[in-house]
Amino acid sequence: MGFMDKIVGTGGQSTTASTDDYVELDLDDISTESAEARMQVRIAEISGQADAVDIKDAVYDGDVVFADITRLRTNDSTVEHIVDELRQVAQEVDGDIVRKGDDQIIVTPAGVRISRSKLGQNS
Repeated sequence: MGFMDKIVGTGGQSTTASTDDYVELDLDDISTESAEARMQVRIAEISGQADAVDIKDAVYDGDVVFADITRLRTNDSTVEHIVDELRQVAQEVDGDIVRKGDDQIIVTPAGVRISRSKLGQNS
């Protein structure tokens, strides 16, 4: 299973990645003299309402967040409340938000839009 399969899922199977699943790559062969990154891609796991606060802070700071909501599937009212909160944040910062299947939410800051079609498909 590849890295992107863990982030965006594979054919309906849900997987939860931990920090042990990520490997730091050696960047010695790549020039890193450019300016510091203005944006990060953050990975989050939502197990309750309190986790939404960290996601909102990250989006306000200009980061993209991939959030796993697998642990909340059984409680739809909590999921919908969190999605509504994150939708409001995306609107406030002029970002974007999508819910991918039943287990993931992607939230972006200003200037970043999420395509609703897969690569290789005509818009």
